[in-house]
Amino acid sequence: MCLGIPGKIIDLYKQNGLLMGKVDFGGVLRECCFAAIPEAKVGQYTIIHAGFALNILSEEEAQATLDALQEIADINGELEPDQE
Repeated sequence: MCLGIPGKIIDLYKQNGLLMGKVDFGGVLRECCFAAIPEAKVGQYTIIHAGFALNILSEEEAQATLDALQEIADINGELEPDQE
C-alpha cells in the first residue's frame, strides 16, 4: 500500500530545470519535486508521495487526512502488546 502525506508548501524554486520546493510536515521540512503540479503556490497544502507532490489540497482536506492518520496510529498503538 502506498501512502501520501499532506504538508504545507513553504518554498518553490527551480533546480536543474525542475520545479522543486520545501514542504512542512508538522515542523519537519523536506525537499520535494513539484513537476506534476506546476500551478502550486507557497502556502497551499499538497499530498507528497516518495518525494513527489501529487495534488493540491485545501487546508481542511489536509487536516482531515492528518486526523485520520493520527487515529490509525492511535488504534495501532492500542492493539500492540505491552513492551515491558
